[in-house]
Amino acid sequence: MTKPQRIGIRELIEFTLKSGDLTSQTSSNHTALEGARIHRRLQKKAGPDYQKEIYLAYETKLDEQDFKIDGRADGVIIDPDTHEILVDEIKTSEPDFADLTQDALTRYWGQAKFYAWILAEQEKVDHVTVQLTYFQTTTEIITQKQQLCTHEELSAFVQKVLKEYEFWLHLRSEWQSKRNEAATKVTFPYADFREGQRQFAGIVYKTISAHKILLTEAPTGTGKTIATLFPTIKAFADQQVQRVFYLTAKTSTRMVAEAALTDLRNCGARLKSVTITAKDKISFPIPEGYAAGHSPYTDGYYDRNKDALKDLFEHEDQWNRATIETYAKKWTIDPFEFSLDASLFADVIIGDYNYLFDPQVYLQRFFANPQPGNVFLIDEAHNLVSRSREMYSAELTEAPLKQIERQIRGQKTAAIAELRKALKPIKNSFKILPEMLPEPNLEEQVIAEPDEDFITGFYLGLEALGTWIAKNDGTPVHEAVLDYFFSFNSFLKIYDFYGDNYRTIIKTNPTLTISLRCLDPSKFLQDCLHKGDATVLFSATLTPLTYYQETLAANDENSLLYRMTSPFPPQNQHLLITNYIQTTYAQRANNLPKIVQALEAMITGKMGNYLIFLPSYAYLSEVATAFAQKYPTTKIIQQESTNNEESRQEFLANFQTHPQETLVGFAVLGGAFAEGIDLKSDRLIGVAIISVGLPGLSLENNLLRDYYQEKNHQGFEYAYQLPGFNNVLQAGGRLIRDVADRGVILLIDQRFASRRYQRLFPPHWQLQHQVRNADELKDSLSLFWNAIDSD
Repeated sequence: MTKPQRIGIRELIEFTLKSGDLTSQTSSNHTALEGARIHRRLQKKAGPDYQKEIYLAYETKLDEQDFKIDGRADGVIIDPDTHEILVDEIKTSEPDFADLTQDALTRYWGQAKFYAWILAEQEKVDHVTVQLTYFQTTTEIITQKQQLCTHEELSAFVQKVLKEYEFWLHLRSEWQSKRNEAATKVTFPYADFREGQRQFAGIVYKTISAHKILLTEAPTGTGKTIATLFPTIKAFADQQVQRVFYLTAKTSTRMVAEAALTDLRNCGARLKSVTITAKDKISFPIPEGYAAGHSPYTDGYYDRNKDALKDLFEHEDQWNRATIETYAKKWTIDPFEFSLDASLFADVIIGDYNYLFDPQVYLQRFFANPQPGNVFLIDEAHNLVSRSREMYSAELTEAPLKQIERQIRGQKTAAIAELRKALKPIKNSFKILPEMLPEPNLEEQVIAEPDEDFITGFYLGLEALGTWIAKNDGTPVHEAVLDYFFSFNSFLKIYDFYGDNYRTIIKTNPTLTISLRCLDPSKFLQDCLHKGDATVLFSATLTPLTYYQETLAANDENSLLYRMTSPFPPQNQHLLITNYIQTTYAQRANNLPKIVQALEAMITGKMGNYLIFLPSYAYLSEVATAFAQKYPTTKIIQQESTNNEESRQEFLANFQTHPQETLVGFAVLGGAFAEGIDLKSDRLIGVAIISVGLPGLSLENNLLRDYYQEKNHQGFEYAYQLPGFNNVLQAGGRLIRDVADRGVILLIDQRFASRRYQRLFPPHWQLQHQVRNADELKDSLSLFWNAIDSD
């Protein structure tokens, strides 16, 4: 028997009754705990007959689907003699009761009335007293209001709510029936499967059916995007999948996924897809004349967003950035929030990793209480290791506090006096921070987990700042205080995760700073992956797979490993290792002439476009300068450390087809040009990678090394070698992008010939040539290009 779908009463009321403005929230994560404490306090004072946290549920059919609608009433009193019923709904917030919006009151009463109706049905009574108890946190004033509602009135209210919700259910289910039927007939959108692609697609389908986690290395050219999307869309047919999340790190990769979905639609698929663009990129500018916190796109948002959704759903299937912006302008609503609302009705959601994995911005509407049928496709998964460490790390500095104090110096208003009082516990915590340092004279060092008194000061300051912000909108310092409030809230949210996988770093220069650094987020990632029925993590570079299995899935027993082979003929790529050049920091200066000579040998082998990758901007500048001095007539371009999207496009535009002269571009390993760029054909015929790409020595990397050395005795590998080698593989992957491509990969560092690195080489790097001097390098290059030209 199929379990009924579940929806919480609060969620139901929020969806159907919410109206008015879209407002930013300034409540902290600590506020929820404080709210729960206030609830308990009020419940305890309510008397012996007051039953608290009463679970209530109602099962029904909506749009021919079984639903359980449930929740917990804050309080219920049933008179044992008269059987009179009172339902109490407790709310806590900062504004005065008289200042609550009509929208808030409608939703508060709505929740209470739904509980009251369920009780009226169960107890067979004619009327119920509905009570709203409001606790104002800034003054601790309690306001209670009551409404006597008849069973008939409550029934009419509930039926109106359910009818509104059922409309949207029917809209979605009607579409899903068409989607599922179309999935039975959809065909692969291209003439043929590439080598290994059919088998990979089959493994993806089996992964979904078996509810597993699959980690796959799929080299460039294997067509991994369509090989994951096609079987996942096919799985709609037998309802193994209800919603697909295609998550990645880069805009370019999201566009590839959009194009693949378009191709699938052209082959019979019926899909609604939404691309969620970052808020700071998609937000509309606010016209002049609007007060802070207001705009035409947020004021009255909830009065227009449902009509906009109906319009979008009726007329469009691909809800990319351009489409979202078009309909958001048409209906004068915020485009980012509109994309989130639209995602509730999408079959495929395309976006950044953080919408699933980041504890501060994940999509609560999907993952706070996840429903069955979610499937996650995680592209470019190698990036998730470092990205997730950042998601679960936080930093807080004293500098904004000092700035606020300077801004309010000499002011004596009541509001400023309250602000000074709110800042005092934060100041006190920062004052005791230097006392926690084992070596007072060091500018950066590690301490034990922050003690309770220190963190308590932050929590007290956070709550006091939240209260001050709510009462003092419009003051000159309000925006600075609000920014600092959000920084504190973020920091304390991350502190809630603190454990043995964290270290605390204190910096005293240029300003006092405390950092909570997550070294191993794998358990957190595993928890996120379990919010879906199945997951496919894939990338062109997941070497070694066991490293990514541990760092991304915590060696989950449901995780599987799979490596595809490259579809391109190995002879199209000439992989060379200069076994006579050392690029360790101590040997760089002595080997610089040999490096320049090796680069010259590569570019004189054949006229064309070349990319040279180095591990840092400083080393890049050193090598590029030496090369330019030795060969001044060669055209050279360099990646700049401050490059933006426009300068990146200008850099890539230099790599033209059918070049009439040789071009040498210098770029940074792990940077913008080391992955995600597609220079096909003769736009790129050679890549040189100088050094094995080890990350720079740092306190944080050493902490990572020590952590994994204790955990699995592979500290150096996990902290330095493997992250660096992944950058090398990504840079090498820029070369052969298509079956017709030919070119050279030159690895300049004798360490590449050592067993430590050779065991990491993927299958399509096994055909290699190690050269012992410059003459052997020139001869090998000449043989390769002569063979290519004679084909």
